[in-house]
Amino acid sequence: MAIMLLTRDEAKAILSKVLGYSKAEACVANLGGGVEGNVRYARNTVTTSGTVSNLSLAVQSSYGRRSGTATINELDDASLEKVVRRAEALARLAPENPEFMPPLKPQGSYPESPAYFDATAAIDPAYRARAAASSIEPSQNQKLIAAGYLEDGRGFQAMMNSRGLFAYHRSTGVDFSVTVRSADGTGSGWVARDVNDARKLDTAATSRIAVDKAARSRNPRAIEPGKYTVILEPAAVASLLQFMFFSFDARSADEGRSFLAKPGGGTRMGEKIVDERVTVWSDPLDQEVPGATWTGEGLPRRKTTWIDKGVVKNLFYSRYWAQQKEKEPVPQPANGIMSGGDAGLEQLIAGTEKGILVTRFWYNRMVDPQTVLVTGLTRDGTFFIDKGKIAFPIKNMRFNESPVIMLNNLEALGRPQRTGGNLIPPLKVRDFTFTSLSDAV
Repeated sequence: MAIMLLTRDEAKAILSKVLGYSKAEACVANLGGGVEGNVRYARNTVTTSGTVSNLSLAVQSSYGRRSGTATINELDDASLEKVVRRAEALARLAPENPEFMPPLKPQGSYPESPAYFDATAAIDPAYRARAAASSIEPSQNQKLIAAGYLEDGRGFQAMMNSRGLFAYHRSTGVDFSVTVRSADGTGSGWVARDVNDARKLDTAATSRIAVDKAARSRNPRAIEPGKYTVILEPAAVASLLQFMFFSFDARSADEGRSFLAKPGGGTRMGEKIVDERVTVWSDPLDQEVPGATWTGEGLPRRKTTWIDKGVVKNLFYSRYWAQQKEKEPVPQPANGIMSGGDAGLEQLIAGTEKGILVTRFWYNRMVDPQTVLVTGLTRDGTFFIDKGKIAFPIKNMRFNESPVIMLNNLEALGRPQRTGGNLIPPLKVRDFTFTSLSDAV
């Protein structure tokens, strides 16, 4: 039977009952669930589709610095009491955690994030079938081969602790991606979109991007590796920036384990590290990329600027590390938003004398955390630009580049676009380093 989303009051009633069973010195209960639907297709044929529903309760009980956690997916009274007793038994057996933090006191009311949309919650199998057809039919018409995946969902999260803190969040989302390849295996195009509101997703228009790239990328030419001016689409930019922003952890910087560690001790807080056109912030209430307004332990998420005109303004501080450093805790964000310009991708291409257009990177790996040097490969549509136009497809190449250096070599920023729950602009970057050719398509 499908799991229905629990309302705020329903979730609060269940969590209150859980806390009522607790005999531990401290207790935190997290309740969440949702319904997800999906369709997957390959070789122009739907291969799987279905719906998955889930509901889970996790209880953490603590005695001093000893904690135990137990989970269950049954919500009758006997099961609720059983999971609390199990967590308490585990806590008595656990070793002390030197970094244990007690539950938070109530944080006031959390604003409701604009992340839930009825249009998305109403998605049904017919919608998913149309989404698959919107890729398959144009691919067949051009003798191309489509493979894709659409997943939609609606869900909720709620938490309560023994100090009286309660939080609730609900959301919807759709993720759609498709790869289209030529029958001879030499051309490939890819595109992905994600939204909270299904009314903002046009799967047919999205699919046409992948179809067009697959058709245009047949029979790619090899060019010499080296340093090139590149135009990186938002997905390519985001896949590199994540390595940089994972390093915005205050503890790793204080302990000398990231590029934000200052030689001799301390962090690079307040220093200019990238081009002054770069400003990065997070905001769980942003209309385009909304997120939860609280963390799993109930710490409020607020609009926070991480880089302001190239200067480091904030770092993540866990509650434990903030206590050690006598700072206020700063939670990791639910999204990332980067400033951009007004130009579209086509305008960036038109303004480039010679360069390379990169659709996306894949198999990215960190090489050096101290410089955020990353390696990976281009994929699914890499093209040479000559005199402001796409001249011809090129074979994929391996790159070695740091997103920090990339953001210091900016030529232009385009209009931000949602990708992976973030708002990221396409970038035009000089002296991007390609090290070798790849035979992968």
